[in-house]
Formats: sequence, structure tokens, C-alpha cells
Amino acid sequence: MRSLLFRLDEGDFLMVLMAGPTQVSWPALRRYLGVRRLTTADAEEVLAVTGYRPGTVSPFGLKQPVRTLVDQSVLVFPEVSLGSGRPGLAILMDPQDLMRALVDAEIGQFGEIKKE
Repeated sequence: MRSLLFRLDEGDFLMVLMAGPTQVSWPALRRYLGVRRLTTADAEEVLAVTGYRPGTVSPFGLKQPVRTLVDQSVLVFPEVSLGSGRPGLAILMDPQDLMRALVDAEIGQFGEIKKE
């Protein structure tokens, strides 16, 4: 699973959790959020907002509250792998346990599987 951070506006961030092979559907995400523009956060913003370096981001233990969206693709797997905050170390979880822990997370279809 990937934890992706987006900037909606100055100082306003959003995290999207996606299953490995799924890519963000920009139109679907913008439509859901009711915005015309959003961008991926840069490495400095990721560290400042989450407390984690890119590639190690976890949806838990963030430096500040961040609205979290979970793509439906995450829920189809029997187990998901989350960033732990440390390079090369992941946390394995049942997706239902993940959703119970992320009580305010919103579930939706925010991605698509890219065909090569």
C-alpha cells in the first residue's frame, strides 16, 4: 500500500492510501474533493506534515491531523503493507483493522489500475 500526500491549498494537505498496482485517478480525486486543482506534496512538505521521509510514510503517528482517503483497492487484499517510518521496514495489517484504526478515513474509488 502507498500513502500519498497531496497539497490542496497552502497548508492544506490530504493523504490517499492506494493498493500497490493502483494509480491515482486525478479526475476522480478532484471530482470527489470538489476541487479543480491539487498537487502532490514535495519531499520537504511530506516530512514537515507527516514527520516521515517519502517512501516510509505511515498513516499513523502524523505530526499533524491530515484528512485521509482510502481507495477501495486497499480493502480487497487479505493483508496490506504500510510504511513504518523506517526505510526497508513495513507493517503488515488486515485491511479491516486498518479501517478500524483510521476512524475518520473516507473510503471511495480514487484510483485505477494502469494497463501497460
